[in-house]
Amino acid sequence: MKGGREWDWEISEKRVAINEWGTSFGWVEEPYASPDGETVAAIVNVAEMEFSVCVNGKAWDVTFDKVWHLRYLPDGRLTALVSEMGEWTAAIDGIAWDSKFGYVWNPLVSEDGQAFAVAAQQDMQYCMVLNGEPWNETFANMTYFALSPCGTKTAAAVQVENAASGEIHKFKKGTFTAALEGKAWESTYVNVWGLAISPDGESLAAEVRQDLYDYTIAVDGKAWDTTFSCVWEPIFRPGTRTVVAPVRTKGQWTLAENGNTLWDRSFVQLWQPIFSPDGNHLAAIVAPAFGRWTVALDGVPWAKTFGDMVTDVVFSSDGKRLAALAKEGRFWKVVVDGKVWSHKFDMAWPPVFSPDNETVAAKVETEGTYAFVVNDRLGPHACEAAWDPVFSPDGNRLLLRSIEDGVYCRRVVPVSDFMP
Repeated sequence: MKGGREWDWEISEKRVAINEWGTSFGWVEEPYASPDGETVAAIVNVAEMEFSVCVNGKAWDVTFDKVWHLRYLPDGRLTALVSEMGEWTAAIDGIAWDSKFGYVWNPLVSEDGQAFAVAAQQDMQYCMVLNGEPWNETFANMTYFALSPCGTKTAAAVQVENAASGEIHKFKKGTFTAALEGKAWESTYVNVWGLAISPDGESLAAEVRQDLYDYTIAVDGKAWDTTFSCVWEPIFRPGTRTVVAPVRTKGQWTLAENGNTLWDRSFVQLWQPIFSPDGNHLAAIVAPAFGRWTVALDGVPWAKTFGDMVTDVVFSSDGKRLAALAKEGRFWKVVVDGKVWSHKFDMAWPPVFSPDNETVAAKVETEGTYAFVVNDRLGPHACEAAWDPVFSPDGNRLLLRSIEDGVYCRRVVPVSDFMP
């Protein structure tokens, strides 16, 4: 993750004594740090059945029946799901949306932080809400939600045909479809799962089951001509409306593009494909043999495999490097370009590339203590809590956000501090 140029990148340390907040409130919940590290916030109980949010020691001017899922947006705004007089909505920087619902959940955020969406239920009807504006159409059932990369459209899997629990014939015929901005496809399916919206927000793809045995991908309501014994969630190639998805055929898994096999190699399992930012390279988590996991880049797996899992695959910004987390036994390791770092951890979080793609950093945990690791070298600060490290735009400095001895710390340090 790269920080903004307008942030304070001077080598310095700032502190907020969050351990003192408990004297002002009934209780204080888990803290969250802003992307730029300048503020730290937590949900607080201010009176019986009254909740608010404390930011750098000062509570919002408003209170709610309940506050839930406090998070910062990438642009620094602070969001929460809140209940007022028994109705739920979202609040941003303490200002609640005008639209209210019986319940809201599953927040979605665009990469730039300008778009914030939730799923909502009102009177047992469901819809998506984007920046406070609900769909015009509602549905009796809704699952699997998506927000377009451009932040302008939302989608969900919806039920459009009513069927009682015993009406098996209706389920076999198909009662589900997908809806983009509340407009449902005309085609229906037995099941509809993971959704993806094209980069421009105009096209929608989804996993679908056409009958009891055949699975495929549907794009804008039209299913691929080829069916498979199973599929996983589709993705769009960056800058296009081309759809790629993991598919199972002849007892093995591979990738298909618009219904045609893309890789000439298959695996015991394959999922979570990811494109490089320029769309020129494609990686996925694969199992070359049963119970052994690794990453395949453009169809070629890393030589090193792992027994438990591989997750959080990340491309460098130029698309030439690849990092992931791997678990073997009880320990996690960071793997970069197929090479395993020497340190092992009880837990690790997604690796972060520097802007010049030469340095990789990650937040890690060992025996209940958090720390930062950069190019396989552990930093000196042991923490009670921590957030992902952030590189400065020039890649020479790191923003480290942590809690130590009940005090929130914002540090900007030279990357060279981690180097031999």
